[in-house]
Amino acid sequence: MGALFLASKVEESAARLTYLVTVYDYLLRRTRGQATFPPLDSFSQRAYDMKNELIAAEMHILKQLGFNVHVQLPYGLMINYLRILDLEDHEKVAGRAWNYLNDGLRTSIYATHPPNTIACAAIWLACRDEQVKLPVTPGNAWWLLFDADEVDFKNAAGQIRRLYYRKLERKRLPLYASEMDAWLPRKS
Repeated sequence: MGALFLASKVEESAARLTYLVTVYDYLLRRTRGQATFPPLDSFSQRAYDMKNELIAAEMHILKQLGFNVHVQLPYGLMINYLRILDLEDHEKVAGRAWNYLNDGLRTSIYATHPPNTIACAAIWLACRDEQVKLPVTPGNAWWLLFDADEVDFKNAAGQIRRLYYRKLERKRLPLYASEMDAWLPRKS
């Protein structure tokens, strides 16, 4: 829940703490097969406890990250790259590239590759799908304009494409703080 709250702060408007706790409680009760009506009272002791747990979880995550939470997403870069490549009017390429960026969020590429590489991967995949040729001349390939490495962006593209071929696993993840303590590995 702390990660979700922290992630909601990336954009302009963060999720309200009360809304997040109420929805999270609803989902918890639903997964446990408990009654979901009436909804959690925002002023109940349980709501206050959940808010405190959420804030503590957020603080724990921030400490682990060293409070380094600057994020640059590849969406803006991808749009600029399409303009440079004269593809901004090609709606199918732009739409597919945008979708590939969204699908990439389900992989680890946002943690392992810089935004310019991810943007190049999305453009390359979209152009392949739409059979649009990208300018490639010896020593002057299109990805070099964007300071990307061919091996890296093709690796990122491969990770995105693998999404469509893997079987979805439904693992039982911990939902409560007590379950999280048991699930996380112990530090010696």
